[in-house]
Amino acid sequence: MTELPEGVQRVAAELQAKNHPHSPVMLDGAARTAQQAADALGVAVGQIAKSIIFKRIEDDVAVLVVTSGDRRVDEAKVAALVGPLGRANAAFVKERTGFSIGGVSPVAHALPGVTLIDQELFRFEEVWAAAGHPHGVFKLHPEHLVALTGAPVADVVEAPEDEDVLDALARENAIKTLATRALSISSIAENVPSPCVNVCRMDTGSGLCEGCFRTIDEIREWGRSDDAAKKVMWTHITDRLRQTHPEAFS
Repeated sequence: MTELPEGVQRVAAELQAKNHPHSPVMLDGAARTAQQAADALGVAVGQIAKSIIFKRIEDDVAVLVVTSGDRRVDEAKVAALVGPLGRANAAFVKERTGFSIGGVSPVAHALPGVTLIDQELFRFEEVWAAAGHPHGVFKLHPEHLVALTGAPVADVVEAPEDEDVLDALARENAIKTLATRALSISSIAENVPSPCVNVCRMDTGSGLCEGCFRTIDEIREWGRSDDAAKKVMWTHITDRLRQTHPEAFS
């Protein structure tokens, strides 16, 4: 561990103390944006759990929002939950968290603060969070964030803009891919594959992901479910898909 930067070592020690199954890893290259980190890891940008720090005005406490990499934090929503906010400069972030901007981990902070977890992270079965250095990250399930930090899950981001609306062709292809997988599930006894098709957006009307046809609770449970439970989930997904898109099975 001695070859790792000091901040990453602190995060690694904290993760080990809390029996987290994944240790920090270092990405090659210069400091990365969420998109660059996602490209380096081979994941969707939304799976990068980026850390945004604010300063609470009333007591100068650091407020950490761990948000999905493809979303923008809505400061007004955060302030409604924790109180009026101010901007946090680099010196404040370093003093309160012990980490530099770009490498703020959700754990092992120098001083106690307030943490909120973006509910949009639960669109994914696994995400990657900063590990105490701009090049350091560690893997976890979104529910691990709750266990590691004790922080609440909240709606803290802006609604997606029109340009973020799913392309109709991409969604159509995703549904066809999902239907093809659904037809093969009955013959699989072990290592049941994920229904995620990299189209991760919750439909507020149905309460289902527009890509994998799971509820937010099913997405949260997938990572800790056994193969039998995953096959039951696939049955629900297949039924929903047949009801809404029977043409996908033809």
